[in-house]
Amino acid sequence: MSPSTVPCVLTEKVREIIPTSKILVVGAGGIGCEILKNLALSGFADIEIIDLDTIDVSNLNRQFLFRKEHVGKSKAMVARESVLSYNPNISIKAYHDSVTTQEYGVNFFKRFKVVLNALDNRAARNHVNRMCLAADVPLIESGTAGYVGQVEFIKKGLTQCYECQPKPPQKTFPGCTIRNTPSEPVHCIVWGKHLFNQLFGEDDPDQDVSPDTADPEAAGSAGLNAAASETETGNVQRTSTRQWAQQSNYDAAKLFNKFFKDDIEYLLTMENLWKTRKPPKPLNWREAASHEGDADNSIDSVRATDMQVWPISKCAQVFASSIDILKEALSKKEFLVWDKDDKPALDFVTACANIRGHIFSIPQKSRFDVKSIAGNIIPAIATTNAMVAGLVVLMVFKVLAEDYENCNSIYVRQKSIHSNVVIAPDYHLIKANPKCYVCSPQPYVGVSVNVDVMTVKEFETEILKKTLNMIAPDAILDGKGVFVISSEEGETEANNDKKLSELGIVDGSILKVDDFLQNYNLTIGVNHYVAKEKDDPPYKVVADVDDLKPSVENGQQNGSTESSEEKHSKMEVDGNAGDDDDDLEIVDKPDEDDPQEGTSSKRRKLNPPEDEDDDLIMLDDP
Repeated sequence: MSPSTVPCVLTEKVREIIPTSKILVVGAGGIGCEILKNLALSGFADIEIIDLDTIDVSNLNRQFLFRKEHVGKSKAMVARESVLSYNPNISIKAYHDSVTTQEYGVNFFKRFKVVLNALDNRAARNHVNRMCLAADVPLIESGTAGYVGQVEFIKKGLTQCYECQPKPPQKTFPGCTIRNTPSEPVHCIVWGKHLFNQLFGEDDPDQDVSPDTADPEAAGSAGLNAAASETETGNVQRTSTRQWAQQSNYDAAKLFNKFFKDDIEYLLTMENLWKTRKPPKPLNWREAASHEGDADNSIDSVRATDMQVWPISKCAQVFASSIDILKEALSKKEFLVWDKDDKPALDFVTACANIRGHIFSIPQKSRFDVKSIAGNIIPAIATTNAMVAGLVVLMVFKVLAEDYENCNSIYVRQKSIHSNVVIAPDYHLIKANPKCYVCSPQPYVGVSVNVDVMTVKEFETEILKKTLNMIAPDAILDGKGVFVISSEEGETEANNDKKLSELGIVDGSILKVDDFLQNYNLTIGVNHYVAKEKDDPPYKVVADVDDLKPSVENGQQNGSTESSEEKHSKMEVDGNAGDDDDDLEIVDKPDEDDPQEGTSSKRRKLNPPEDEDDDLIMLDDP
């Protein structure tokens, strides 16, 4: 790599600005590595990069700043060292950290001319979007998915933000399907991830893997008999899976027999479930370890380990070996977090998913396939990453020149028989959605929820944090001044287990919510809602208040029509929506004299010294 030089085709003004412009890159993955290389070659001499991830062997085929000896090390740190080894004449500061921590507040983002997102999860992108809006700093969002990619410019007051339009929700499945009647490989993979969390991760009652006797299909004498036998059969006791596993010292044979033999036999007592389905076949540890008909797939072969479907005997071996490793890791932490790039965690889920698939006569998947499905990832293409990263830096030149009107979104797509166009720009900037609950002048969102069932803690976790992507929310019941939720530890802990209605939050209530970290204020209108059907979401979040009217079904009257413009402005998120998809959009945030010192009672904690952190975000296909 030759020393960086400013492209001579640029205007003199831009060429003078480039060497002194401070640029923040959030994410050092496939796109992030390419962006760093392009910035270093284009004359940028003051770059900061943030990424919490570490290097996995699967990254090496496309993240060219990393080598085999770097596996397990910080992506941000190694990317910095790799670029400086080619061009030591520039300044690069790296942060191995999460961009969502309070050290990286609005004042941190204000230090940069442009922020470049190269992330692979929605939650971090939403956060960076809000921080750039609050700091009034241009954001360039980018992402790829296979052969498609996108680059989008976001500027407060000029374009739409990353959250202006609803993202397609992550596909989810009813709990009874995961626990009782899986029919697709993805059901088994989700079950495997839930089992990981039950044994090693943070406790979540919603991720129970034991048979679900509340399944409506199990109604009748069979279901009642199963429920009655629940406390009589010690091997299928459904309380405290973690405690039971610890008491058995994580014995692989006992765990295997519990989840793949005893629980399956228990499911078979729910006769109604199997009237129209092929019943599962229980499998014990001894049978699995010596499963006949399994070919020996050369365990040491990389191709056999990653690309081929493991035989059941090997699944049993991996199940046992991964438990030993995870048990040791858990002894040093309160709980483990599942990560697709953590080999023991991925091995555990792959083995469990395939064993369960075998039991339910569902096709099994290779570890590579499981990683793609479990991590919601479309395999990255290095060429697409390179194209998108090049377009990102070209857009940076336009932003520095303040040529905003020509910063239209750009899409990369695969050639088809219908079109030879590979790079397709938009014709104009997309304006902000006036009903956006992030960047509109008075952000408002309606929440339909069963106020007699949902607790305050569930409201904070599921709605405020997971669905509305807040980090440190404070919530006050408008009109009564009741402090419902506080970001100060322990301040409102007594409210956690109370139902919303117990605190006076009923149909028509208004909550004033403020996230001091994101400098974000939101008004929430509460609408009492009871799910009627089995597959109905437990709650709904709607940005258009008209969609909450009782006389309207699904946002519009029967038989009515809706213009594309009206449809474009509506934003609805189901309670089952996940937070991680690869989509690209850019966000803006309202201006304030000092965004870091907003109206929140908690803002006094924030205003840290100059500290830098950013996270990666990747985009999905347009």
